[in-house]
Amino acid sequence: MKVRGAVAKAIGQQWSVEDLRLDEPREREVLIRVMASGVCHSDYHALTGDTTNALPLVGGHEGAGVVEAVGPGVTRVRPGDHVVTSYVPACGRCEWCIRGMQYICDANADCMQGLALDGTARFHLSDGTDLGAFQRLGTYANFLVTSEEQAIKIDPDIPFDRACLTACGVTTGWGSAVNAAKVRPGDAVIVIGTGGVGMNAVQGARLAGAGAIFAIDTQPSKHDIARKLGATHTATSVAEGREELDRLTNGQGADSAIVTVGVPTDEIISEAFASIRKEGTCVVVSVGLEKPGISISPFELTVYAKTLRGALFGNSNPMADIPRLLGLYRSGRLNLDDIVTRTYPTDAINEAYADMLDGKVIRGVIVHEH
Repeated sequence: MKVRGAVAKAIGQQWSVEDLRLDEPREREVLIRVMASGVCHSDYHALTGDTTNALPLVGGHEGAGVVEAVGPGVTRVRPGDHVVTSYVPACGRCEWCIRGMQYICDANADCMQGLALDGTARFHLSDGTDLGAFQRLGTYANFLVTSEEQAIKIDPDIPFDRACLTACGVTTGWGSAVNAAKVRPGDAVIVIGTGGVGMNAVQGARLAGAGAIFAIDTQPSKHDIARKLGATHTATSVAEGREELDRLTNGQGADSAIVTVGVPTDEIISEAFASIRKEGTCVVVSVGLEKPGISISPFELTVYAKTLRGALFGNSNPMADIPRLLGLYRSGRLNLDDIVTRTYPTDAINEAYADMLDGKVIRGVIVHEH
């Protein structure tokens, strides 16, 4: 079938929006009419070369839509179901899924190549050239085919431009606080970077009962929304907020620091690690460059018994946590409305990314035409 989507063709270029060909779903695959897709920094890494995605590929992984058709053997969803796309599959059979860690499901192996689980492409350029799909999804196209393991059924009353946020930014941010940092009532938490992920780390910390939440962002325009979502303090740098943090913690430092900036640097991670107390936890959520190099003090790591850890998808289980978070939205406890700053048509995707890079949005959302 003929579809329209945004393609990353080469490092250093912008998105190219064009007509594409899409195959029908094969065994245990689903065809999704994508209604909305969040504009996430992770996809932008494919254009900058910060991650080693195989190009060309159709961008987008933070999506929501309607199941149009299913292939043989599909049992999790059926045509007409509303779904959120999960950029991590949940096979339910591997060791990690069985142990309750769907976020590191073995089916996610080789996802950077963008091919379906059987190793073949579903998208093609008009000349027949095979196209990968970001995280095996490609939500910057108005239709996509993916495994049923990456389609999470949701209630049909949730607006698509809100539901799509749980496909990545909301769940990743919330989980970084609740699952990875294990924020507890009364904790002092630092969140560094308040974009689509960081704002939800703030919300996760609030829902977990944190007593003090420091939202750090170089863009002061984001501070008011951060406070609306639960931050008790805001600053443009960790150093700027350190005096108040020390006053509140008797100089011990934060219980946890969560790094959610667009591109993490050695300096940012090191500063976050230095800001936590003894037995504190520093969580790195941001996707960084694929090269070694984090300067932390081995003395602090050992003698202060600190923890430096990564978190993928907020260490969340998509099949359970995405519906759970949408339930919190429905009840008014999780704010998704203020996360969406602006919506864009598919053809305006490069404008959406320019706004993201300029710090003009918390989350931009592409609303597809059909």
